[in-house]
Amino acid sequence: MSRRHSAEKRDIIPDPKFGDIVVTKFMNSIMRDGKKSAAEAIVYGAFDVIEDKARQEPVSIFHQALDNVMPQIEVRSRRVGGATYQVPVEVRTERRQALAIRWLITAARARNERTMVERLSGELLDASNNRGNAVKKREDTHRMAEANRAFSHYRW
Repeated sequence: MSRRHSAEKRDIIPDPKFGDIVVTKFMNSIMRDGKKSAAEAIVYGAFDVIEDKARQEPVSIFHQALDNVMPQIEVRSRRVGGATYQVPVEVRTERRQALAIRWLITAARARNERTMVERLSGELLDASNNRGNAVKKREDTHRMAEANRAFSHYRW
């Protein structure tokens, strides 16, 4: 990692259907091998399924799911005098969002429905209702941070 300066952030264009930047970030994370149209079809298909099942605005459910998965605190390894401690630190806003997106996609891919559209819609609905593997991941992260609270004075 360069110590001189941080990388410039690229401007992200909002998605064409909902005009939401976070949906575009989510789409870009789902995308594999540069196949944007396939990722778009998966996300919009999942949103259609959510709209049919929940009878609500799919973007609001998506944001609710994201908020439920975002971690407030995490542990980072810190080496002090030959010993490595798991030090709890607060998560920056950008990283919080990135982790939530990553965990949602990982949890959706691990599900055993037939298509990715069904998996993603199921995981988003579960996360919006505070259940599912992505929310469990956040709970585990918080539990780990709480267990290592004694080492919080090593924070840097």
